[in-house]
Amino acid sequence: MVALMLKKFALLLALSASASVADAQAAPFTLVNQTGAALSGVSIRRAGTEDWKPLGAAPAPGAGAQVNFTNPDCAFDIRANVAGAGAVTWAGVNLCDVKSVILNRDASAGAWVDYR
Repeated sequence: MVALMLKKFALLLALSASASVADAQAAPFTLVNQTGAALSGVSIRRAGTEDWKPLGAAPAPGAGAQVNFTNPDCAFDIRANVAGAGAVTWAGVNLCDVKSVILNRDASAGAWVDYR
């Protein structure tokens, strides 16, 4: 009897976890430029693909721009031309459940993303 109850509980737990993962998707966010340089040609692709699409937002250094982007996936790569550095790619950016994506770049540390 206890074993059957534990199996049912485990099944319910697994179903609720998969439902919350299935509900996650990329939604509109603010793209913040913390690279210290001007951005141009900002584009996005689903991670693991080659299909880059223009993102439209290219905020000035220190500024942010609203991006009206939705997609059923979460993992994306963002690419931009950074003044003085050329093309930079931020790989594996998680766009699910975030309000802001902050693009950072340092000549010695490379490119990374912070989230709010």
